[in-house]
Amino acid sequence: MNAAGAASLLSVVISLPISTDACAQSSPWRLGVALGDGLRSNPLIQSEDVPVAVDIDIAWFGERFFFDNFDAGYTMIDSDAVTVNVVGRVNSDRVFFSKTDTELVQVSAAIGQATSFVPGLALAQPTELTVPDRDYAVELGFEVLAEGRFGQLQLAAHHDASGTHGGYEIFVDYGYRWRRQRWSIASSVGFAYKSAELNDYYWGVRADEANAALPAYQAGAGLNPHLELAVSYQLTRHWSVAITAQYERLATAAAASPIVAERNVVGRFAGVRYRF
Repeated sequence: MNAAGAASLLSVVISLPISTDACAQSSPWRLGVALGDGLRSNPLIQSEDVPVAVDIDIAWFGERFFFDNFDAGYTMIDSDAVTVNVVGRVNSDRVFFSKTDTELVQVSAAIGQATSFVPGLALAQPTELTVPDRDYAVELGFEVLAEGRFGQLQLAAHHDASGTHGGYEIFVDYGYRWRRQRWSIASSVGFAYKSAELNDYYWGVRADEANAALPAYQAGAGLNPHLELAVSYQLTRHWSVAITAQYERLATAAAASPIVAERNVVGRFAGVRYRF
């Protein structure tokens, strides 16, 4: 077993199912490109969904070291049933903050609620409602991958190694794949437990960021459950078509933040994939 199945289900790029024929496995490289129509919804206020039109998949697996898109790691134990890796990665929560806008709002002094700004309306001084900026975090941790007739199980724990948020995440995922001739159906379910430090950095509002339109908020720890379903059909050795759907529900501590407009994060992709 290698680390090919270790990528997070909810990374911004929706990866399509991969053929596991003998020729593909003989090379340390995994190269592919997918073209289609997809998006990942953005739960932040004043935000745009994250489009997915092109997915470039690039990975390299050596005897011990590997690189899998945005993950890099070292394999400590590799057997037919269990693989244990040390993995470095970039936290994916930051991607939402690249698709936000600043808006002027009017704040009613009587009720303290923000409404859309109407030119000429002079109830109060217009206030900027800006989603706070957040940085990417480089995280380091361990993952355990187990595979058998029962399916695939992934357990992972990562801690902030860059000093960005100072927190950690524990990730658990169970998946099963059915194959019949050229068809493949893969499903998975799991959750990510995110510490208070991690959630508060990305979803909280610090005192120096707060104003009349955006109150201060401190987020705590919580569980984000997730689901995924992917259906693919192998056209030729290199070409396949696939449809993928993903769902994540933000923890209550994150969803209650004033910068969050939608608790559910949904991803979808439909297209064709070419594997070199």
